[in-house]
Amino acid sequence: MTTTATTKSEAIEKINAVLSGESEGCIVCGDCLDIMADMPDGSVDVVVTDPPYGHNNNNNGDLISRWEAALGVGEYVPERDNRAIANDGHEANTLYKDALPHMRRLLQPGCCCCCCCCGGGPDPQFARWSLWMDEVFNFKQMVVWDKGPMGMGWHYRRSYETVLVGSVPGAAIRWNGGRATENIIRPGDYGISKIIPQKTDHPCAKSPALYGHFINLHTNPGDIVLDPFAGEGPFAVAAKRLGRRYIGIEIDEGYCKKARGRVRDTERPLFQPETPPPTADDPVFAACGLGSPI
Repeated sequence: MTTTATTKSEAIEKINAVLSGESEGCIVCGDCLDIMADMPDGSVDVVVTDPPYGHNNNNNGDLISRWEAALGVGEYVPERDNRAIANDGHEANTLYKDALPHMRRLLQPGCCCCCCCCGGGPDPQFARWSLWMDEVFNFKQMVVWDKGPMGMGWHYRRSYETVLVGSVPGAAIRWNGGRATENIIRPGDYGISKIIPQKTDHPCAKSPALYGHFINLHTNPGDIVLDPFAGEGPFAVAAKRLGRRYIGIEIDEGYCKKARGRVRDTERPLFQPETPPPTADDPVFAACGLGSPI
């Protein structure tokens, strides 16, 4: 989908209001490549995002429904269960690769791009996406998110995903994690939990606490967080709760509308988090609404 001239103009106007400090945040609907192209260089402080993986899991019906049907404990009803994700076929690889230079240009030196990615196989996507990130950013780390209970699949059932982190050279990496932050997120760490999407949810929903973890590590209160694949807006919920400004871009009008409603209903904390941010076992972290560690 290409953003129309009128819609794009409105989107850029809303984004500029965030950049100038007139607005605390916005979620705009459109093609992220098209919109990012018109945003100024070095205008955001972190990118935290979850692009389509290209697995086409939901384009032929909901993955969970098809799994249950295969086991004989449920049925797949196309008109009920189809929840296609835009650009979730082979084109997802091209989209990700094309988005990387835009995201780097929008980030200031020392800032980071934190991008969700799958783990395991059979497609070694995590390796391919890591190498592509390293061509544009300084590849920093692949963080393993252990989601806890076993996931989908038959052999080596999927129980983790990854978050690829790249930094923009030219300055020291913005970092609030001290020396105790690992490259593994274990079940319950930082209040992060696995989400089982309901029928009305985005099929690849993730917890705001996951986004909040990386926002805390790489930004300070008042900084600007960008998510070019915003979905239902969990990044914006985390950003608002943590006193950051936010810019989200989402191509699906339905998810865009839901994201706006979700962040509108999110309250900022009475007291802004201090820098450095609280650790997972600090009650202030829970007070920000991102959950308590198990």
